[in-house]
Amino acid sequence: MPRVDRPMASSSLSFPAESLQVACIESQPFGQNTYVVSRAGDDRCVIIDPGFEPGAIIDWIERGGLRPEAILLTHGHSDHIAGNAALRDRWPALPILIGRHDAEKLTSPAGNLSAAFGVALVSPPADRLLDHGETVSVAGIDMAVREIPGHSRGHVVFVVEGGTPTVVFGGDVLFREGVGRSDFPDGDFQALAAGIRDHLYSLPDDAVVFPGHGGSTTIGHEKRHNPFVPAGDER
Repeated sequence: MPRVDRPMASSSLSFPAESLQVACIESQPFGQNTYVVSRAGDDRCVIIDPGFEPGAIIDWIERGGLRPEAILLTHGHSDHIAGNAALRDRWPALPILIGRHDAEKLTSPAGNLSAAFGVALVSPPADRLLDHGETVSVAGIDMAVREIPGHSRGHVVFVVEGGTPTVVFGGDVLFREGVGRSDFPDGDFQALAAGIRDHLYSLPDDAVVFPGHGGSTTIGHEKRHNPFVPAGDER
């Protein structure tokens, strides 16, 4: 399994070291997970969904002697993009990548939902727009892009295949025995459920999902125990 650390938690989780290493940095007030991902023996890394505590992200990267190559965003809601500006201040050449249909949320407080909390949060605009089916190669890691709308119109997940196990950085699509909210302006539960079945439940049962909130899970566990999207249930 990949090695996983939670530097903001009271303890860390360690698995037998393999090539993929994942650090999870939890940001408040929404308990949002930022992931810093790298290969063992490689000082390059990629940052996924920087949240409201960019200082902790920067500190983790610098203490580990890592060099970030890109910011990947699963979607454009404020708790997943709040750290973009600070990371770009620290590393001005760091590109921002997001699904094509969520890109406008980066510069729209209404679209990224920060306006609803009385905050006009904006991010630098995207440097690259991602489409379903393409592959992002960054920091020596190939990630397949799968678009799963429903929580937001342009939500994407990043799938790292070819190792044991397959790893998914899933944003706010699939949680441990839960799913992302679909009651936002561009939400759609039917689209969310269909995307989970088509693009996640088709992965191996031992595939590990690192979600945008909460602890990790596996595809097999969710197919058996997820009450919102049970496998094979087409409701």
